[in-house]
Amino acid sequence: MYFCSKYVIVMKKKHIILIVIAIIVAVVVAFCGYKYVTLVKTPITSADTTIKVHITPGMSQDSLCAILAEQIEPSKALQIVEIMYNGDYDYTSRKGYYELNGATSIYHAARKLMAGSETPIKFTFNNLRLTKQLIERVDNNFFMCADSLSALLTDPQFCASYGFDTETIKAMFLPDTYEFYWTVSPRRFVKRMHDYYQQFWNDERKAKAQNAGLTPLEVSILASIVEEETAKIDEMPIVAGLYINRLRRNIPLQADPTVKYAVGDFGLRRILNKHLNTPSPYNTYLNIGLPPAPIRIPSKTAIEAVLNYRTHNYLYMCAKEDFSGYHNFARTLSEHNRNAQRYHSALNRQGIK
Repeated sequence: MYFCSKYVIVMKKKHIILIVIAIIVAVVVAFCGYKYVTLVKTPITSADTTIKVHITPGMSQDSLCAILAEQIEPSKALQIVEIMYNGDYDYTSRKGYYELNGATSIYHAARKLMAGSETPIKFTFNNLRLTKQLIERVDNNFFMCADSLSALLTDPQFCASYGFDTETIKAMFLPDTYEFYWTVSPRRFVKRMHDYYQQFWNDERKAKAQNAGLTPLEVSILASIVEEETAKIDEMPIVAGLYINRLRRNIPLQADPTVKYAVGDFGLRRILNKHLNTPSPYNTYLNIGLPPAPIRIPSKTAIEAVLNYRTHNYLYMCAKEDFSGYHNFARTLSEHNRNAQRYHSALNRQGIK
């Protein structure tokens, strides 16, 4: 009887221990389940908010947490970082730009950052004159080093591999909106831009260039002059036709923007004789034909204006005396001189030297 009683007591203790363990396990499972569901179901912020995150190599947990905490609740930012760094996530070498929708859960936000699925950046550039301005724009939008891109675009051998030189290379970059990853390399960036350039210069555009007696590069050079001459889109084909008339007759273009480029001052409002005599291959008052390279990065609109130039007999142009931005066009020199006199008189009245 004693043995049986002792056995019963031992068994009861074991049952109690098992029950306690089961309760603890149940509590732990319930807690973990609750925490998991909370992390999976809880949005990081409101659905109409976009969280922007730039991750750089070697970024610390604290730095990443601080970036997130500027845009969402600090407690949620900490949870995201804890999920990321509790696993095998190698934050020492990872880099990228990510956008998180505010409706994304804490757990899935962490998984997106860990997966390295970058968000493409819309990159827009226009109204740029110099290659260095393009490099600055790229530097402001991407992780790449500006010096690395500059080194490529000033390397004669590299530019030659794409059919350009260090001056004409600017014609390869067509102003528009493109998508790139923030981590795009300089070489990859240039390669992609060349791909877009080739896509733009399809057979139809090449045929139009040939009909105008120009190569694609020459179209870009002329387009850069046209765009500097007028900001009026409806006037661009007329200006393009005028310069094509001059090229065909072997008459110097005498385009004031090329003089400004030669002088190095696009802010000149009045071209004087001293400017016209500036020695430079870009000075179309001293040299017949097109300058050796574009004087700006021409827009697609200006390029299309050259390809679809207006046929007429104009050989001269002068800014209108009403400063509207439009021009008076002339077929003869005497007619042009009268237009020029009216414009110069307007400049004098305005005190523009």
